[in-house]
Amino acid sequence: MTAQPIHPHQPERVPRNAEGIAAALSGERRMEFYRQLLAAAPEQAEGVLRGWWCEAMLDTDPAGDRLTAAALDGTLPTTAVADLVARRQEAGLPVE
Repeated sequence: MTAQPIHPHQPERVPRNAEGIAAALSGERRMEFYRQLLAAAPEQAEGVLRGWWCEAMLDTDPAGDRLTAAALDGTLPTTAVADLVARRQEAGLPVE
């Protein structure tokens, strides 16, 4: 059995590799991504890719402008970290 995302993106907007991430980022952010990836030790590269993949997904989110406006207006719904941790544990998902 494999774990599936709760809200899968079909097809995924940003491929989970360096090329896909770089293509989704704009100029300065793309350069910062490459700088961090090239400076990372081999054991750190996965973390760099994971972090920048999240950034690229946010940058390409079709609802991104609406979410940003809601966050700035203070109307964006929030969830406590403790609630998220409890939900992941109940679902049998890892908590790092």
